Amino acid sequence: MTSIKQQDIEAILETFENSPWQEMRLKVDGLELFLSKTPGAVAPSSAPHCSEPAPFATTQATAPSAPQHAFLSASGGGLAKPASARVPDHWIAVRAPNLGTFYRAPKPGGAPYVSVGQAISADTEVCLIEVMKLFTSVPAGVAGTVRQVLVEDAELVEYDQPLFLIEPA
Repeated sequence: MTSIKQQDIEAILETFENSPWQEMRLKVDGLELFLSKTPGAVAPSSAPHCSEPAPFATTQATAPSAPQHAFLSASGGGLAKPASARVPDHWIAVRAPNLGTFYRAPKPGGAPYVSVGQAISADTEVCLIEVMKLFTSVPAGVAGTVRQVLVEDAELVEYDQPLFLIEPA
């Protein structure tokens, strides 16, 4: 089997973004990719291991044709599912809304959005995820204290991968 590389997925995303298609479902080498430009779209039910996709929260107004939803799963070969971090019962994991490159700061060499021990609100921006020059701003989603950063800066992350652990206020 051929392994799927990040560049392959980025090329597929770019093709979809520049196409008139409203939805696309692709299965290759154990990788299943579902893309939709329709808000609220879910992966087809014919794939029993699929879950509802998370919306892209694209912060760039110049990308109106960017997919509103994406779903990515691996069932052997190709990309591996991210290892799930052990989350203490009372902590909440902030998860990646899509696949891409994780950035802790708004620019290279800049101060990170958040640090361990920092108190945050639910709308605090904790990081950016970039794919194909489109940046997704990731909000904390919960008020509390940042307890752990699970990903290194500029690391490739996958959909639903835990990024931070937050202890709710």
